[in-house]
Amino acid sequence: MTDSPTGVDRDPDPRPLREDPPAESLRTRLWRHGFNLLPAYRGTGARVDHIGADWRFVRVRIPCNWRTRNGVGTIFGGSLYGAIDPLYMTMLRRVLGDEFTVWDKSASVEFLEPGRDTLYAECELPAAETTAIRDALAPGESTDREYLVSLVDDEGVVHAACEKTLYVRRDER
Repeated sequence: MTDSPTGVDRDPDPRPLREDPPAESLRTRLWRHGFNLLPAYRGTGARVDHIGADWRFVRVRIPCNWRTRNGVGTIFGGSLYGAIDPLYMTMLRRVLGDEFTVWDKSASVEFLEPGRDTLYAECELPAAETTAIRDALAPGESTDREYLVSLVDDEGVVHAACEKTLYVRRDER
């Protein structure tokens, strides 16, 4: 996708869904249920299916049903984006802790194929990523981090790719 109009300069990840996601804890299971009850997230029609115990893995599901379907019978683009919008920001905030400020800065979505079946997105946050952020930022300094999320069907076909840019700042305390 080098010449894409959205600026996404790498190919979407066509990996199949993980069969062995990291285990959930009681705490992340409760967070998952709370997330799914949050009116703003519930309105997307998506559901958080899994949150790893260490907040480094999240899987969401976007069904093609009466709540998410648009006028031509495919999943509404707003539902696709809304399903993944808060994920990396929430993951980074939970992993980095209160000494960091994390905000969404920008996003771009490339719709590659209409979604006529349930789609899934998996977000992973490697330990090396958060270690690099901690090591790179002194108090008061900030950085932008980019994450690519693919929305795939059961067979791993990529229907949309979203690139998120997050602003991360180590607070002065």
